[in-house]
Amino acid sequence: MAVTEDELVALTRDLVEVPSHEAAGERQAGDHVESWLRTETDANVRRDNHGNVFGRRTSVDGGPTLALVGHHDVVPPAEAHVTDGGNRLTFEADGERLYGRGTADMKGALAAAMLAFRDADPATDLVFASFVAEEQGGLGAQAAVEAGFAPDQAIVAEGSTGYSAPDVTDVAVAHRGRRAVTVEASGEAGHASEPDTGPNAIDRACDAIAELRAVDPPETTVLGHTMTGLLTVTGVEGGSAWNVVPKHCEVTVDERTVPGARANLRRVKGVAGVSTRVDQDLPPMACSEPALADATLAAARAEGGGDGTPSKIVKPHATDAGRLATAGTACVVCGPAEPGEAHTADESVSVAVLARCRRIYRRVAERKRTG
Repeated sequence: MAVTEDELVALTRDLVEVPSHEAAGERQAGDHVESWLRTETDANVRRDNHGNVFGRRTSVDGGPTLALVGHHDVVPPAEAHVTDGGNRLTFEADGERLYGRGTADMKGALAAAMLAFRDADPATDLVFASFVAEEQGGLGAQAAVEAGFAPDQAIVAEGSTGYSAPDVTDVAVAHRGRRAVTVEASGEAGHASEPDTGPNAIDRACDAIAELRAVDPPETTVLGHTMTGLLTVTGVEGGSAWNVVPKHCEVTVDERTVPGARANLRRVKGVAGVSTRVDQDLPPMACSEPALADATLAAARAEGGGDGTPSKIVKPHATDAGRLATAGTACVVCGPAEPGEAHTADESVSVAVLARCRRIYRRVAERKRTG
């Protein structure tokens, strides 16, 4: 498919060129999304104090609400992405793909959702949401949920393409969450020539790591898919000099959580001189309405493309769908980004898949449903 400056590509370009990895650019990107919604749609548009942008189109049939959800922040760009003295990010098109920070994660998907939101003849109330600070742990979505944002159903436009087969847009019915845990071990400082005068914090940290390795991560099943948690030690820091018994040591632990369970860390807390604290807890997601998963999968299969048939999958990492699920929203994840594309120096997205996702979102919005 040849790239042309059609609405989808042009809107993606406009969004990508805004350097929304910092607060000022994030506000500018939100301004663009809000202005576009006010100009291009008949929706009730609002912006909250955090910078989240919302639109709502009310159907004559009413009924449960469906939200198309994205975010307009990005991770810091590579040096090659920055131009115009840092005021703009680069955007390129080569005939099949769009290149630049945020093309995959997730301004291309955001553009597809915006156009689907505008063009759909919704069977029920249709909501659009673009959150801030997704890359900072979903803080924008968390603030929205705490303020009462809880649509009945949501399609979160994070990447789900290329999981079951190349170029196939799958539907994620679940994903892991992430809990960041710090294990703190304390001891008594002393001379290394007399190591038995007091406890060694690093020795205690090693005992804690041994206990962590013995923990069985929880397992669950979501719509026929088995999910298993993970516990990974990602850092150890302690000690001040070669000849000093360390007084303090910290171990960082990355836990990938599954819906409904967390790893039991009580045995770690039982090590003498050891305590734990949770620094971040991004919730997992499990689709609570099989009908939504089925409808989205049917739309993906109707649009086709790729080397196989779209399937229900699980994603290995957290998205804003986890925040929404805590509010009772039934979620799926469906979007154009492929594994390994986001956050890279040569980040890109397929134009054909962007267009496909735009059609998928519209199909789901226009489907008739009850409940």
